[in-house]
Amino acid sequence: MNQVLENIRARRSVRAYTDRQVSAEDLNLILEAATYAPSGMNYQTWHFTAIQNPEVLIALNERIKGAFAKSDEPRLQERGHSQTYCCYYHAPTLVIVSNEPTQWWASMDCACALENIFLAAKSLGIDSCWINQLGQTCDDPEVRAFLTELGVPENHRVYGCAALGYAPADAPMKEKKLKEGMVTILR
Repeated sequence: MNQVLENIRARRSVRAYTDRQVSAEDLNLILEAATYAPSGMNYQTWHFTAIQNPEVLIALNERIKGAFAKSDEPRLQERGHSQTYCCYYHAPTLVIVSNEPTQWWASMDCACALENIFLAAKSLGIDSCWINQLGQTCDDPEVRAFLTELGVPENHRVYGCAALGYAPADAPMKEKKLKEGMVTILR
């Protein structure tokens, strides 16, 4: 079978990671793959911020939890007050994907880049998961100030993140069951 198609079929979201860090070489390859994603009018207005420092990841998670604690939604409040909640599942690497919200296609560009990140990671034997929480909280003043400190451009909104790392050897991998009726072909 075609290697690209096999990679697409084999990729799954992973929500538990070992402490093993993604190498600098592999991270650079993954980020390069992100930059080759399609973008509206080829403007490439996105930005990729990769975090591998554990203290920075913990500090970011605490700010996200702080934003959740202020929410009116009980489920988010619960996460915000939890001592164990970690939005990035303790992955050793987190890639923040942001873009200029004035571009109406910004979210679509970021989605394409994230998919390239996930597929490139899988091809290198690295597991991944799409992380949405920062997109929900990036406008909170404390979160926004921290993102700016991390190098996320001030005029950017976060559209998604990629948790990257290695699943424990005993982690179960779910078989993907496809729903019926998802495809229509008109000929």
